[in-house]
Amino acid sequence: MFDLDRWREIFQSINKNKLRSILSALTVAFAILLFTLLFGIVNGLTNFFKEAFADDAQNSMFIRVWKTTKPYKGLQLGRRIQLRNTDYDYVTGEYSNKIQYQSARIYKNFTIKYKNNADAYNVRAVHPDHQFLEKTIIDEGRYLNARDLKEKSKVIVIGRLIKRDLFGEKPALMKRVNVNGISYMIIGIFSDDGGDNEERMAYIPVTTAQMLYGNNDYISQINLGYDPSLSLDAAVAFGNKLERDMRKQLNIHPDDQSALSVRNMAEANKNVGQFMFILYFIAIIVGSGTLVAGIIGISNIMIFVIKERTKEFGIRKALGAKPASIISMVVQETVLITTLAGYVGLTLATFILSSESLREVLEEYFIKDPSVSQGVVIGATIVLVLSGLIASYVPAKRAANIKPIEALNAD
Repeated sequence: MFDLDRWREIFQSINKNKLRSILSALTVAFAILLFTLLFGIVNGLTNFFKEAFADDAQNSMFIRVWKTTKPYKGLQLGRRIQLRNTDYDYVTGEYSNKIQYQSARIYKNFTIKYKNNADAYNVRAVHPDHQFLEKTIIDEGRYLNARDLKEKSKVIVIGRLIKRDLFGEKPALMKRVNVNGISYMIIGIFSDDGGDNEERMAYIPVTTAQMLYGNNDYISQINLGYDPSLSLDAAVAFGNKLERDMRKQLNIHPDDQSALSVRNMAEANKNVGQFMFILYFIAIIVGSGTLVAGIIGISNIMIFVIKERTKEFGIRKALGAKPASIISMVVQETVLITTLAGYVGLTLATFILSSESLREVLEEYFIKDPSVSQGVVIGATIVLVLSGLIASYVPAKRAANIKPIEALNAD
């Protein structure tokens, strides 16, 4: 039940002892401030890594080839490695049980023109699964399908910004554009979390590109999406085996790192996961140390304060106050100070982390949108409040239970 007289006494006590109240509040506020900033920065690093990988599926693998730097099986160094449809089919046949998605890529740079508007854009020739590997978001129409590949259709899916460049606010779906001198029908318009560069790309069927631009079966790259049910370790092992087998398939020396690479997102995810685990572990250790320092600070201050108020407690007992009443007053006062100070520390830390100027500086150090879960900080504040309660209860109980005459004679 709310006791107005009790709260008056508490505020009078705080006003009478401004220095120790301020010291107690500063201890709590500083501990919560550091705790929040520390976890906010760690979360900012996590956000940076998430955004860096946002453009591609988290289970992606990319097979790329260049020139050899080592002779192998009578073949000279400097040999240009060329991926073909047979290599794509080899991967499909050998690893179909471990692959969720698969697509080839052929890179082109073409001028795309519509009426009087024209510009150069990156055009990728791909398979339908590429939509899921690239996390392409279809805003209008559809993506490429198996029929487009089979019929070698002259169809194209353009990015949102290409549509804006060439058509403005006018509809673009099912319109025809001139792509390097050849007419293509727009069947889809997409957006992409990867940003402007990704949204200024266009996709055409891989079979169409092979027929029109070289009349060959060449491909630039093979992209895979491994089975997401695989653990990170199993996915890394799969990527390593795939690389070894592709070296045999393409007659590349086992140690020639420049001729072929398999970029495996599982390795990146594993490394990032380990790195973030270490960061969070450090944050927990340092954050816990900060809270412990805050708890010790509160405890020391409360022991001194209660010792200083022993005579006051003696007078209260001589006037008929019960020990429980004295303990309750001290505990309520401590909880009030720690709660308010914790809120101030949390508010200040939140304000700092939300500062646009600070965020711009932190982005240069790979820290993106630093923030911290309210639950974590509130939990830390509760720990400090409970610690302050315990820190005040124990000496207050001891002081409240001594005899009035001893309290009045205390130094």
